[in-house]
Amino acid sequence: MPAPRVRPFRRADRDQLTDLVNAHVAAVVPGVSVSVNTVLSELERQPGEIVTDPWVAERATLVAEQHGQVVAGAHLLRYRADAEVGESYRDAGAIDWFVFRPPASFRPDTREAADLLMRACLARLAGWNVRAGYADGALPAPVVHGLPRNWPHVRAVYADAGFRHVGDTEVILLARVADLPRTEPGEHLAVERTVGECGTRLTVHDGGSALGFIEVDTALDRPERHARAAGLADIGNLHVAPAAHGTGLEHRLLAHAADWLRLCGVDRLVAYGTETDRTLPGHLTGAGFRELTRTDRGWEHRPG
Repeated sequence: MPAPRVRPFRRADRDQLTDLVNAHVAAVVPGVSVSVNTVLSELERQPGEIVTDPWVAERATLVAEQHGQVVAGAHLLRYRADAEVGESYRDAGAIDWFVFRPPASFRPDTREAADLLMRACLARLAGWNVRAGYADGALPAPVVHGLPRNWPHVRAVYADAGFRHVGDTEVILLARVADLPRTEPGEHLAVERTVGECGTRLTVHDGGSALGFIEVDTALDRPERHARAAGLADIGNLHVAPAAHGTGLEHRLLAHAADWLRLCGVDRLVAYGTETDRTLPGHLTGAGFRELTRTDRGWEHRPG
């Protein structure tokens, strides 16, 4: 049986690599996939990362090939060392994402290829002589970041290579818009729709004072990338003024957001919380959301 080999990504690999990426995306968020063009574009630049992407000095994409097939892939970044770069990123390297198909009865064991690829990734980080080595699972798709619990095979490779989880754990929740609260007839609150920081902002006013707002992002991926994420939005911000705490305003804000999302043709809404923040996930699960997955953010290479 021929041994796997690791080599730089070639354009001819684009379809097989995209299939690998989409297999991992599908395990995290339902009904989402990305195009070949999306994957190729993200290998060159990450326009959605408006803060960190300009700090990248070098990029590398590696694949592991076995039996003539691409069975694993990884994308790496090296950040600049100058003062313009954020301190935690300065002179650091990262495995931005790492994917491989887990073993199955109908195909050869791919763990050997994955381990070989990981060794090549660590060798590339060492060759860059970076101050620190990080890892993530930030695939070019909505909602997929950190290391989702749905990828135990990737987690095992990271752990065996010396990466340790040092950051937070994020809870990702999903609701069908049809299951969200409905606005009540004759409600006296005024709703103002404006451009928000993280999407369209819906602000609730009572007698001229703002009680709270919710922001929903209905453009999780740029249309020219042809991602199959139609009907998906997320909550960018949800804020309730202290004076309105305990009044149920969170549910009313969600109801107004749901009205807007129905007009937009959106049928699913994503929200985020953390394991340490019990309040926000509690409000959301009581309003039609359910836990989709948990993802561990912040992995650092700490061998030994």
